[in-house]
Amino acid sequence: MLPSFNSTGIDPSVFFLTGIPGLEALHLWISIPFSSVFIVALLGNCTLLYVIKTEPSLHKPMFYFLTMLAVIDLVLSTTTMPKILSIFWFNSREISFNACLVQMFFLHSFSIMQSALLLAMAFDRYEAICNPLRYATILTNSVIGKIGLAALARALLLVIPGPILLRKLPYCRTHVISHCYCEHMAVVNLACADTRVNKIYGIIVALFIVGLDLMFISLSYVKILRAVLSLASKEEQLKALGTCGSHLCAILVVYTPVILSSTIYRFGYHVAPHVHILMANFYLLFPPMMNPIIYGVKTKLIRDRVLLFVRWKSS
Repeated sequence: MLPSFNSTGIDPSVFFLTGIPGLEALHLWISIPFSSVFIVALLGNCTLLYVIKTEPSLHKPMFYFLTMLAVIDLVLSTTTMPKILSIFWFNSREISFNACLVQMFFLHSFSIMQSALLLAMAFDRYEAICNPLRYATILTNSVIGKIGLAALARALLLVIPGPILLRKLPYCRTHVISHCYCEHMAVVNLACADTRVNKIYGIIVALFIVGLDLMFISLSYVKILRAVLSLASKEEQLKALGTCGSHLCAILVVYTPVILSSTIYRFGYHVAPHVHILMANFYLLFPPMMNPIIYGVKTKLIRDRVLLFVRWKSS
């Protein structure tokens, strides 16, 4: 049984995470795929970082962006999974209010950075295909660094107001969060005050990130498609499109679960609570696991370097 509180108008010192409501008896079994995904995400992204660092032929703009994406995936995984597994394994549901806000801050800021990096990688593919002669002069190390800093600054500016607004709310109904981790709307719903500002803020940030980034990514690929179709032979067209394959898969892996989860949350009024929570975990944990696999399988330079490393280790 989770305790409930009836304090009046003071910020809670402790919240309680439920894990997956309705499936508490299966938490130990559910932890098996969760921990497997976590291990694959850690190994995959660490391997990706090692390969890119040690292979000089991978020191190119596309792989610098991929390095940033791998770091983001590692942060997203390690921010949430240890606490989720402690709930599943040890029934350790308590989390302090400050720790909850910190987890929320890292979770949302790095998710926004992930979206920004996918947009930057779309720009990289656009320049590589549409302006191949100027590619090296446009995407210099300095420009790549500035893009990374801009992604970080945007994430901080958009996320910082969230915890500040939540700190001002009184929590006098319950301290129980029906989730596996501290998510903005899950905490907002616990407040016993007018939360319209918080809800509007959350919707605006979500629409701004997903809508704006997807719009610019789509625009980049419309221009890429035009440039590819203008190429003389089908072989050249397929080769040019082949360089975009990994990035397109990464976009689908990141955005599809987000859109599905948001749709179910907004319109799935009759969907069981545990389905909402499982979907929320899915869109958080699936991309960090899949991104290194996608780039490892579809990028020959990375695939060859990993196979060489495995053979060297086995010998």
